[in-house]
This record gives sequence, C-alpha cells and structure tokens, in this order.
Amino acid sequence: MNTKITYSEQELVALLRQRNEQGFAYLYDNYSGALFGIVNGIVTDKEIANDVLQNVFVNIWRKIDSYDASKGRLFTWMLNIARNASIDEIRSKGFKDSQKNQSLGENVDSIGVSIGPLVDDVGLRKVLTKLKDELRVLIDMSYFQGFTHEEIARALDIPLGTVKTRIRSALIQLRTMIQ
Repeated sequence: MNTKITYSEQELVALLRQRNEQGFAYLYDNYSGALFGIVNGIVTDKEIANDVLQNVFVNIWRKIDSYDASKGRLFTWMLNIARNASIDEIRSKGFKDSQKNQSLGENVDSIGVSIGPLVDDVGLRKVLTKLKDELRVLIDMSYFQGFTHEEIARALDIPLGTVKTRIRSALIQLRTMIQ
C-alpha cells in the first residue's frame, strides 16, 4: 500500500535548495497543473504553453535560492515566474512569427475572437502594477485568467474568505486609482 508523502512549504523549499530530485518531482506533481493553467491562460497554444511550463520548472530549479519566504508564499513566487515567462514568450519575435504563419485551417476557430489583451485591458493592467503583489495576483487570476474564488483559494492555499476580502479590497483601491 503506497502512502503519499507530503511536504510542508518549508520542507519542500529545503529539499529544492538541496537539489533533491524527489522534492522536485513532488513540486512538479503538485504544482504543474495550476502553473499550466496560468501559462495556458496567457499562451493559448497548448504545445507552446507546455514548452513554457517546462522552462518555468527549469527556472524554479535554477532560481530556488533566490526565493524569500518573508516576501510571500512559494506558489506566489512560482506563479510570478510562470506569468513572466508566459509574457516573455508572447512578446518574443519567434512567437509572433509563429502566429502569423499559421494556416487558415489552424486558425479558423479563432476568427472573430480577440487574441491578446483588449485595448481597455492595457490601461487596466498598467493601473494594476500599483497594487501590492498579493492583491495584483488575485485580480489577475480572477479577472484576466478566469479562476473562480474557490480555485484561487485552493491554488494559493489561502482561505476562501480571505480571497474574497482581498479581491474586494483590491477592487476598491482600483476604483479610487482610476477616478
């Protein structure tokens, strides 16, 4: 009978810093789905999103010593790596060229659907940078990536009530910034 091993966040970080492969496998098994959701929300091509996800885990492996628990949770740190890698990918010349070179047959389903941020989103995203990281992540996940409050609570391992309160607080702050 197999018993599933679980690690606390501190134990997992310690294992990763020791370059422990079992710790890395645990990290991948437990976080790849959530991180793929974030990556695929930005990079909509599944094959490219999988490549970005692989690069995200390589970056996590390489940069784990730069993780600072006093600045936030491990998942939030990894989420930022995934988000930044995804944005870098869609801004890259190779990605833009690959999107231009798709045949009509591959792209026929997306005709009439906006690809990338809407014009209104650009200004809003600029205002979002003024929010604290913990609030910006919640707004991004909720409004730009389509996560439900329950999914956010599970992904970030925080209580549902806290997610709702922080999102409300962020929206109030955004409203005052925009006015």
